[in-house]
Amino acid sequence: MTTNKYYLKADRFLLENGEKSDAFLAVENGRFGDFVEKVPENAAVVDWSGYTIAPGLVDTHIHGINGYDIMDGTVEAVRGVSAALPALGVTRFLPTTLTAYEADLQKAIQAVVAAVNEGLSGAQSEGIFLEGPYFTEKHKGAQNPGYFRDPDYEEFQLWQELSQHTIVKIALAPERDGASDFIRKVSSKGVLASIAHTDAGYDRCKDALDAGARNFVHLFNGMSGLHHREPGVAGAALISKDAFAELICDGHHVHRDIASMVVGIKGDKTVLITDCMRAGLLPDGNYHLGEFPVVLKDGVARTETGSLAGSTLRLIDGVKKLHAWSGRPLSEIWHLASLSPAKSLARDNELGSLQTGKLADFVVMDDELNIQATAIEGKIAYQAGVES
Repeated sequence: MTTNKYYLKADRFLLENGEKSDAFLAVENGRFGDFVEKVPENAAVVDWSGYTIAPGLVDTHIHGINGYDIMDGTVEAVRGVSAALPALGVTRFLPTTLTAYEADLQKAIQAVVAAVNEGLSGAQSEGIFLEGPYFTEKHKGAQNPGYFRDPDYEEFQLWQELSQHTIVKIALAPERDGASDFIRKVSSKGVLASIAHTDAGYDRCKDALDAGARNFVHLFNGMSGLHHREPGVAGAALISKDAFAELICDGHHVHRDIASMVVGIKGDKTVLITDCMRAGLLPDGNYHLGEFPVVLKDGVARTETGSLAGSTLRLIDGVKKLHAWSGRPLSEIWHLASLSPAKSLARDNELGSLQTGKLADFVVMDDELNIQATAIEGKIAYQAGVES
């Protein structure tokens, strides 16, 4: 795959509106070209007959994997997360922080910037996601309430400058003092204001949405639930037509039938995420998520108090599970983990589908959705059985 232009051949391609077969997909200078029925004479063809090609997955909420955590605050950790992801079909991700001591948060931000500027070997960062610190204690999850505080836009601007303006998403509880004004300001700068770890009522969530919030973090987890007389945060997420809703489809965070229901209600506003922590890809044992000791048992990560502590989910497995649970077409479910997250970041003009002109991030897989190869901007980043 050294040529600037080649054609992909496969049994089927997963498109935004279904599938395509009996065609070749052009890739030129790292971007997708058109589908053609015949290729020019002497054209370079990469033959994946017997397999399916789909757009690269985009994980917009991931703390770590394979022993690494973004809050380690090291370039090595960011590189480690990046390097582990192509084998899982992920081509783009948001390095995600936790509520932490100020110096540790700054260190994590600086590490991401340094790693990205030096160049990542695997999945590429699409910007930083700050999960916190503007949360409420009742639904703290694995976040440290000792650092919770009200939103401060000047503080956020300092972080944004430190990040070289690469913070693209921030989560907060809308009941904190000044939240609506903060949401309005960050949204005007193109940052995805997200609702999380909150006990807000429905009306307060509506205020946040009116101010510009456009995403609900790990739906049903870390938030007030749905009630017929008080829809709460979960109800606001389901009722809103414009906001995205993240789902962790590991079978532990959300019941399979509720996950299927969400897709039926939210459609392509559903965003599949992992919320993966450092124990991802590793055996059961004792780990840390940020400052908290975490016990991984039977693949489920929990704090010492029993709260779920992120996940060890692989995004491809979330796709597999939701596809099986919902009975919906694979192409539809796949794009909830590629195109929908890209849309949430306003990056769907470049990412998320096999559309002409977009960056040529793609995944090759067999009928059981086992990853055979992953390419980023047209170049192979992972191939099964081949040492990197």
